[in-house]
Amino acid sequence: MAAGSKPTYFGVEGAEEHSYSLWSYDDAVKLRDRIHDCFRLAADETDPAKKKELLSFYVVGAGFTGVEMVGELAEYTPILCKRFGIDREDVTIVDVDGLSRPVPILPEKLSNKVDKRLRKMGVDVVMNASVVGVGENFIKLKKNDQVTEHVAGTVIWTAGIESSELTTEIASQLASGGRGRIQVDEYLRSVDNENVYVIGDNMLYTAPGEERPVPQMVENAEHSAATVAKNIVADITKSGKQESYNPKFHGVMVCVGGRYGVARGGMAKHQINFASFFAMFAKHFIHIIYFLQVMGWTKVFSYLKHEFFTIRNRRSFLGGHFSNRTPSFMLVALRIWLGMVWVFEGVMKIVEGWFVEPKLAGFFGGANSWFDSLLGRIDPAAVDAAASASTEAVDTVASASTAVADAAVSTGTVIFDWNLKLFELILVSGTELAKSTITDIAFKIQVPFVDWFVENGVLGSDGMQMAMQIGITVVQILIGLGLIAGCFTFLSSAVSLVLQAMFVTTTGLYLNTFWMIFAGIAVLFGGGYTFGIDYYLMPFLKEKWKKVRWARKWYLYNE
Repeated sequence: MAAGSKPTYFGVEGAEEHSYSLWSYDDAVKLRDRIHDCFRLAADETDPAKKKELLSFYVVGAGFTGVEMVGELAEYTPILCKRFGIDREDVTIVDVDGLSRPVPILPEKLSNKVDKRLRKMGVDVVMNASVVGVGENFIKLKKNDQVTEHVAGTVIWTAGIESSELTTEIASQLASGGRGRIQVDEYLRSVDNENVYVIGDNMLYTAPGEERPVPQMVENAEHSAATVAKNIVADITKSGKQESYNPKFHGVMVCVGGRYGVARGGMAKHQINFASFFAMFAKHFIHIIYFLQVMGWTKVFSYLKHEFFTIRNRRSFLGGHFSNRTPSFMLVALRIWLGMVWVFEGVMKIVEGWFVEPKLAGFFGGANSWFDSLLGRIDPAAVDAAASASTEAVDTVASASTAVADAAVSTGTVIFDWNLKLFELILVSGTELAKSTITDIAFKIQVPFVDWFVENGVLGSDGMQMAMQIGITVVQILIGLGLIAGCFTFLSSAVSLVLQAMFVTTTGLYLNTFWMIFAGIAVLFGGGYTFGIDYYLMPFLKEKWKKVRWARKWYLYNE
């Protein structure tokens, strides 16, 4: 038995007929349309009483669903008010429940944070009050034996669940508890019939040492399903022992809108409280792990894009600054110019003879000698020889090599040299700091492993040098052409950034070329969809990709 649940109304008069449930996707769409209609109609309503009715929202239930529903509504209300020209003070949002505090499964400290956040968002939180009636435009509350009637144009019912009709029918023939949950033993079999296994919301089981039955939550459904699957196999094959259900829950969380949440999580026996940024981070991290399991990396990238970087109304928990959008057509000129510079660099390498003879020894050696002389690691007089050996290695992208030519006429200045063990950050100027321009200042990240690889791998033989030189030159030209045409822009930008990372860790970069790094980042996502071939190519390739059998098998095709 795994038939799930449905909303329960506890026999409250008019609740099922006059309230909106939030149990399915269709419910959510219906409720969204209702909320929009209320604001739209209220914008033109001249009768104050009718306007108040339209803008009065009651959420019944302060559990997980109720708090998340009222939190989303409260966060969305200012946006709707702005859209329809309505004062926020005219909107009434109430969360009501017979509980003593919101989400009582959480520690009291976290419940209080939820309560405080809701009130800060303009929600009237009414606890210890039960709903005794719902009408077309009103709701009746009972508190301290006093019944009051309130105007309510929209009542959203999230007060609890009960087993589905199928489960309820079977529960009438088996030992069961409240709301149709079937009582099970430690192997998750009905205590009345060993041929009936029950999992998820339908099971009523209290683990040893616990006071309450296992909660009706996703983690319980997943864990109980695994236990029952093993037990059924053992039952059918008559091999192995039945496995006792030992639930170990790793925590719970609740979101109050898209920017704030609280959570308690960790190991089964050792859990800690999270709030605000850390709780929301945990939520999104769990979502990403889930998507990796069922839909692949494409869905993860889509999720990151829509939840953090293009989400509307600044609803990212990272802050609105991350969710601002730049029109892609504004990046066309930058993309084309970046591409032209890369083509120029590649062509100049051909002119300088990179296809003819090895040059990387002088290219790398001259730059390293210049940095070492400024840092006092070698005799400055040795730099003149290095400079003459590498005059043909002048490159405006990996422009630390051009600094070698200047080293003979200037002592230079070390601005900082920070050794962080795994790598070293170096910023120097080729002249006195007071006379320096942006073309004089060079930055390098010295990584011992990279230095070893260059010395023993790249410079190990003339053949390796030639292969590396030709490869770099061809890649630079291809990157440039791709960016100019807006073709495979993401790949071109990514490789562009890889080359820049290679330059900054080998020869260093002058600051006047750092714009190429920032430009590569700017056009990385969607840069070729405006006035570029990607506008036509990417949709075509996505359709083809979806039909590749191994991509479908490994869930790598989902949009």
